[in-house]
Amino acid sequence: MRKMTNNIISPAGHISDLLPDQNKPRVYIETYGCQMNVADSEVVLSILAENGYSVSFDPKQADVILINTCSIRQNAEEKVFKRLDMFSRIRKNNPGMLVGVIGCMAERLKEQLINNFQVVDLVIGPDAYRKLPDLIKEAGTGQKAVNVLLSREETYADISPIRMDKNRVSAFISIMRGCNNMCTYCVVPFTRGRERSLDPEKILREVNNLTRLGYKEVTLIGQNVDSYLWKSKETDKEISFCQLLEKVARAVPDMRIRFSTSHPKDLSDDVLSVMSRYNNICKHIHLPFQSGSTRILGLMNRGYTREWYSERIKAIKRILPDCSISTDIITGFCSETEEEHKKTLSLMKWAGFDFAYMFKYSERPGTKAAKKLKDDIPEEVKSRRLTEIIELQNKLSQTSKTKDLNRVYEVLVEGASKKSEADLFGRTSQNKVVVFPGKNHKPGDIVKVRINNCTSATLIGISV
Repeated sequence: MRKMTNNIISPAGHISDLLPDQNKPRVYIETYGCQMNVADSEVVLSILAENGYSVSFDPKQADVILINTCSIRQNAEEKVFKRLDMFSRIRKNNPGMLVGVIGCMAERLKEQLINNFQVVDLVIGPDAYRKLPDLIKEAGTGQKAVNVLLSREETYADISPIRMDKNRVSAFISIMRGCNNMCTYCVVPFTRGRERSLDPEKILREVNNLTRLGYKEVTLIGQNVDSYLWKSKETDKEISFCQLLEKVARAVPDMRIRFSTSHPKDLSDDVLSVMSRYNNICKHIHLPFQSGSTRILGLMNRGYTREWYSERIKAIKRILPDCSISTDIITGFCSETEEEHKKTLSLMKWAGFDFAYMFKYSERPGTKAAKKLKDDIPEEVKSRRLTEIIELQNKLSQTSKTKDLNRVYEVLVEGASKKSEADLFGRTSQNKVVVFPGKNHKPGDIVKVRINNCTSATLIGISV
C-alpha cells in the first residue's frame, strides 16, 4: 500500500474531481442494495478524501477495495461472497491491497466474514465510517480491523458527500438513519440501529450544494421518511417530515424533489397536501404493502391492516389524482394460505400499481420471524405465487403506461438509452422511464415529450 501523504484534501463535491493519483493511496468502492447504501458510499468517499485518498475506477489499480453491502435478502449477500472470491484472485497480483466489507453485512456477519474469508481485512458497520482511515492503517499492519458498534447519535450530518452520479443529474440525501419499526422479517433495525433524524438546516445546505454542482433532482431518503422528526436542543422546536418537505421545495423551486420510502402507517394527508401545492415535488409515492392479508400483516408486525392501506391509496388518488404509486410485495411469508395469496392479488388489481418490487420471502437469521415463525411455505409454492404476482403486475404496468399515450410530459434527461446512443432516457414526475430521440438534448435538460408508444416498463415518445 502506498505511503500516506501529508497533503489533506477537502471533498471536491463530485467523484470526477478525485482523479486517480499515483502519489496518494487509491480506494475503489462497490455498492450493493438500497439508496441508503449509495448515500453511505458517498459519505465514505468524502471521509477518505479528507484523509488523503484518491479514487480508483478499477479494482486492479486500487490500494483499498471497499464493498458496501446489503443484508435484506440472501441473494444480496451471495453476490458479495462471489465478489470477495474475485477480489481474492485480484489480490494475488497485488499482495499489499486491502479488502474491506462495510455496511449491513459487516454488521450482521462480522465473525463469519473474518473467519471464513481470508481476503477480508476490514469489517466496518454503518455507524463507524469516521474510523475508516484509522482502521485502514491498522489493517495495513497485518491485523484484522473490525468496528461494528451501532450508535444512537451518528448521522454524518457534518459530512458533505462526494457525489458519484456521473451525469450530475440526480442525487440522494439521507434525512434520517436507522429504523424503529421492527417488522418481523427485517434485519434493518439490527444492522442500522434506531431512528435518528438529521438537522433540517444541514439538509437544506446539502440541497443548495447540489444546486451549485448543477444537479436537477434530489431524493430525500430514509428507511421510513414519514417518521422523520427533528427536535432542536436549544428551542425544543420540532420539524416533521411534512414541514421539511415544504422547506426543501421552497428552497430550490427549480429542482425536482422526490422522497423514499414511505410507510403506510405514517403517510399523512398533510404530506399529500404539501405535494399537491408544489409543482417541483414529484408526483410519485413508493408505498410498500407487502401483503393483502391483514393476518399476514399482523405476523409481519407492519402496524396497519388491509383496510388502512386501502384508505391511504384512496387518499393519494383523491388529493393527488396524477400521482403514480409503486409498492413492495413479499409472497410466501410464514403460514400464508392460498386464500391470503389471492388477497394480495386482489389488492394489486384494485390499487392498479404503476410498478412494483416483488420478492419471495427470504428468512433472515436473527429476526423475530426466524426465531418465532416457521418458514413453512414450500419453495415451489413461493415461486409459483411470485410468478403470478409478476404476471399480474406486468399487466397493471402495461395498463398504466397505455393511459399515458398521446399525453405530453416533462422529462428530466438522465443519459443515453441502453439500446441506442441516438436516444436519450429520463423520467417523468411520476417516475416513469421515457425514451425518445436525443436530437440536441443532453443530461440534465427538462424536455417536453409526447408519448406515442409504450411497453410495460417504458414510455416511448418524441420531443415537442
